[in-house]
Formats: sequence, structure tokens, C-alpha cells
Amino acid sequence: MTEPTIASQYVTVRQIRIHYLEAGDSSRPAVLLLHGASFSAQTWQDLGTLSLLAEQGYRAVAVDLPGFGQSEPGKPDQPEVFLAEIMEQLTLDRPVLVSPSMSGGYSLPLVARHPEKLRGFVAVAPVSVARYEPELAGNQLPTLALWGSDDRIVPLEQAERLVRAMPNARLVVLENAGHACYLQATAEFHRHLTQFVTACTV
Repeated sequence: MTEPTIASQYVTVRQIRIHYLEAGDSSRPAVLLLHGASFSAQTWQDLGTLSLLAEQGYRAVAVDLPGFGQSEPGKPDQPEVFLAEIMEQLTLDRPVLVSPSMSGGYSLPLVARHPEKLRGFVAVAPVSVARYEPELAGNQLPTLALWGSDDRIVPLEQAERLVRAMPNARLVVLENAGHACYLQATAEFHRHLTQFVTACTV
């Protein structure tokens, strides 16, 4: 089977030049991958996540957030609006949003305030759960919380708070994995991710 082509492209959002990687058919249901503070869009290419999602029939897009990877620096004053504008410019119609660690500052306010813009949410130990917990209470967006059992940065207690707040949320703990659980348990991470994306897009 031919390896999916991964294109490196740019879009300008609020005067900030944003880099992204894309694989798969643009007419298919989309998965939007964000990243943590030590990582970038390239992480999802290196792990094979973009290729895997494209092979399974999805449009996979990984974005470098402002100041990371190949994107220009910038501090959007409303991160959720900025993220929504990226989705709009890339014509990502209700993607499944994958958000690890630092990117929770972008994803959680979007989930809390505009859940209608998404098909589903994969929370990979995102920061700011406690901050947005009151706004997330009762939110019906299908959500998969993926956490490493050994996460010392965003402890499992945060996962439990997220799942308690959101009625359609489910927690999966990856054993013997740390904060960036997708690095230590990549195959298991991919299995749970693709199962969830399939469930959200049927």
C-alpha cells in the first residue's frame, strides 16, 4: 500500500502565519491534532498518526500552534476564537479535536463554548481542566480522555474531574505511560484514538 502523502502548508490567521501538516482526502471527516509545549505538528508525522488516520479514510491535519514548530510567534487573546478561525480557514467541518497538554488552553474553551463546532474531543491530559470545569459541566460532546498512569504533570485526578463534568466522556488510562502517553504507548494510543474517531464519524 502506498504511504499517504503528507503536505506541509501555511495559513495566515489574525496576522499570524500558521504551519500545518495534512494527509488524506479533504472531502472526508476530519481529525485536527494539536500538540504539547515540547512538541509540534511534526510529532504526529513522526509517530505515524497522520498516515494512520489518512489510511483509515480520514482527513488528518496537525497544526503548529503560534510560537511552535514552523508557526510564527503570537499570543491570541481569545485562543478558542483563534482555533475556530483556523478550522474555518482550513474548511474543517466539525472535526474530531485531539488536544494534548499545553493545547488545552486552546481546546477546552472551544469545547466549553462552541461544542457544536466539533464531532468529538480527545483530551490527552490537557492543561486547564480545573479552570474550565464549571463551563464544561453538562457538556454533551462525545469525549475520550486519554491519560498516562504515571502522569506527574497533569495528574489523573484532573481526568476524573473532566469525566465527571462531561456526561459523554470516557476515561482510558494507558499503563506505565507518562504525560506524553502517546510516546510510551503509541500502539495503544492509536487503537483508542481510531476507535473513538470511527464512533464519532459513522
